[in-house]
Amino acid sequence: MTEKKVDNVFLNSSEDAVVILDQTQLPGKEEYLTLSTVEEMYEAILHLKVRGAPAIGICAGYCMYCLAKQIKTKDFDGFYRELSGYRDHLNSSRPTAVNLSWALKRMDKVAVDNKERGVDEIVRLMGEECRKIQEEDIAMCREISRLGLTLIKDGDGILTHCNAGPLATSRYGTALGPLLLGKEQGMDFKVFADETRPLLQGARLTSYELHKAGIDVTLICDNMASIVMKNGWVQACFVGCDRIAANGDTANKIGTSGVAILAKHYGIPFYVLGPTSTVDMSCPDGDHIEIELRDPEEIKSKFYEKPMAPEGVKCYNPAFDVTDHDLITAIVTEKGICRAPYGESLKKLFDPIS
Repeated sequence: MTEKKVDNVFLNSSEDAVVILDQTQLPGKEEYLTLSTVEEMYEAILHLKVRGAPAIGICAGYCMYCLAKQIKTKDFDGFYRELSGYRDHLNSSRPTAVNLSWALKRMDKVAVDNKERGVDEIVRLMGEECRKIQEEDIAMCREISRLGLTLIKDGDGILTHCNAGPLATSRYGTALGPLLLGKEQGMDFKVFADETRPLLQGARLTSYELHKAGIDVTLICDNMASIVMKNGWVQACFVGCDRIAANGDTANKIGTSGVAILAKHYGIPFYVLGPTSTVDMSCPDGDHIEIELRDPEEIKSKFYEKPMAPEGVKCYNPAFDVTDHDLITAIVTEKGICRAPYGESLKKLFDPIS
C-alpha cells in the first residue's frame, strides 16, 4: 500500500509561522500546531513536539526565517543583535542533536554574508535557505534509503530503535527509509521495533509509520531485543543518529548502545543511517558529545495513570547514549557507506581528494 506523503514541518500560507505535526499526540491524534513566537518554537523543540535530528534542523531553519521577519529595524546591527538572541535561545533547547545548531548556523551565515545587501534582502534570502534545507533533506533521505537497501535482502528481519522515519525527517526517513523504499519495490521485511523507553518513540511513532505503510512490524519492549536476536529473527539492526563524532562514535536515543552490544554478541550487523549534517567533524569522539538529561517524571509518571515509582526516589534520565565506533558495522550517509576506520572514511565525505 502507498501512503499519502504528509509534511510534518512547513510554513503557513502567509509565511509568518511554522506549522508542525505534534508528535507527542501520536498515534492517537494527528494534531498540527502553529508556532509564531520564539517561546512557542523553543517549547516545541524542548518538549519533543517536533523531534528527530533532521526534522529539528528543518524546523529551526523555518523558525529563524519567521523570527527574522518579525524584527522591525532595518539597521543591520540592530537586526543581527535580535536575530542572534533568537538563534542562541533556540539552540539551548536541546544540546545533543547537531542538526539544530547546524541549521541555526546555516541561517545565521546567510545574514552575515549578505549584511551589505539590506535587511529586506537578507530576510528574502533566509526564506530561500530554509526551503533549501528541507529540499536537501528530502534528497538525502532518498539516497540514504537507496544505499541502505543494498545492505539487506527481501524477507530479512530488521530490528530498529527509537524513530528515524518520515516523522523524524522529511520523506522516507533514515533508518526506516530502506524499509519503506523496499516496500514500494515489492520487497517484504519483518521489523521488530523497540518501544524505546521512557518516551516510547518506537511504540508511538515507528510502529505507527510502519503499520500505515503496510510493513510487517512487531512491537517489543526494549529488554526483548536479546531474545529476538537469539531466536535468529534479526538479520540486521538499523538505527538513526543525532550526532556522529569524527571517529565514528555515534549518539542516538538512549538504549541504542545496548542494541549494538547485543548485535555484536549475536553476530548481527549494526548499521547507523543519517545525513552528513549529523556528522560533527569538530567533535573528536563520543566523550565530547554533550548528553541531554531530561525530567525524571518521564520515567516515573509519564504515560501512567499514577506514578510507578516511590515518591522522592532519584532518577537518572539521559535522552541519549553513545555507541562506540567499534560496534558499528557501517554508517550510511547520502554521500556513501562508510566503514572502519571511520576517522578516514568520514573525513573523505567532506574532502574526497584527501
